Amino acid sequence: MKQNKQTKLIHSGRQEIKTSGPINPPVMRASTIVFDSIKSWRDVRDRRATERVLSYGARGTETAFALEALVTELEGGYRAQLFPTGLAAIAVTIMGYARSGGHVLFADSVYEPVRKIASAFLEPNNIAYSFFKTDGSDFEQKIQQNTQLIFVESPGSLLYEMLDLPEICRIAHERDIPVGVDNTWGSAWLYNPLELGADVSVIAATKYLCGHSDVMMGIMVANEKAWKKIGALPEALGQASSPDDAALVLRGMRTLGQRIAAHGKSALAIAQWLETRPEVEKVWFPELPNHPRHDLWKRDCKGSNGLLTIEFKQEYTTKQSEQFIDALELFGIGASWGGFESLALPANVVGARTASDWREGHGPFVRLHIGLEATDDLIADITQAFLALNQ
Repeated sequence: MKQNKQTKLIHSGRQEIKTSGPINPPVMRASTIVFDSIKSWRDVRDRRATERVLSYGARGTETAFALEALVTELEGGYRAQLFPTGLAAIAVTIMGYARSGGHVLFADSVYEPVRKIASAFLEPNNIAYSFFKTDGSDFEQKIQQNTQLIFVESPGSLLYEMLDLPEICRIAHERDIPVGVDNTWGSAWLYNPLELGADVSVIAATKYLCGHSDVMMGIMVANEKAWKKIGALPEALGQASSPDDAALVLRGMRTLGQRIAAHGKSALAIAQWLETRPEVEKVWFPELPNHPRHDLWKRDCKGSNGLLTIEFKQEYTTKQSEQFIDALELFGIGASWGGFESLALPANVVGARTASDWREGHGPFVRLHIGLEATDDLIADITQAFLALNQ
């Protein structure tokens, strides 16, 4: 029977119940897995390259397998792998394809720490890299004869720029170049890169999948071709995640659809209200009709989440924008997002972009994550914080 994604979210990644059993998969903690014979030990080791089987704790337990199965189902992938962080999942994806003498092409809107992977790992290993503009206008020109991977984030980090992912994948695959996507914004719910043609989708489960700001985890989901290429690398590099963390993410994901819908509804209302404020030059939020490439958001996404970025008018200074953040009472000041709480941070767009110059013609940027508090209370809090901006 064909099932809606909401139904899959509730029923996938659970054990089959024949007579009785728990709703949630029990937490299986284990390091050593024992066998009754050398034959069975060898059989499991032979099968683990293509199956989820208990072989050693670092390769995952039934709890991890359940989470991997659920995210694989939602993303439409072949296999998934858990990592201790989202950045670790990105790093292993890049390392799986990048070789000495090659080239990696990044979208300019990638998560800023990805640039550290480029400078700290690619550069010392004789692997070239470059960035293409977030509007995709120079994408094809930036592809080189030795390009081994294209890695993007869509919608982009900080400003949520939309890329034409199907077109990027078409051009890349004509040249037999794989495409990896940071899908943390979409989190297997709002956006599905594999369905749009990508080979690998990476999600920081720390954020919306968990939803409660108490887990660090990343997940890589790959199609069959990509899995055969890079699927063995996580084990070789000793990547593993706690079964307790996997259980927390599994529990959080059962309400993923309702939570993201609530975040998105409140964020849209606040974004529309912010557009009316005299202090604001622009609100960066892909559901707004004037957002760059809003048409791609309508075509490829199934809604919005709680992220929006305020660009203040040029008359305001960075110091004033930070006074605005300090004056907020319901917004915490902290990294990450995707939990139930509202957050605020300065957004350093200049430092996070190199393919385009953001040094002139813009006011300071502040990124907000709209949590699950009452929308009216958040608007009231932002309203009183604007007073500090003008002091």
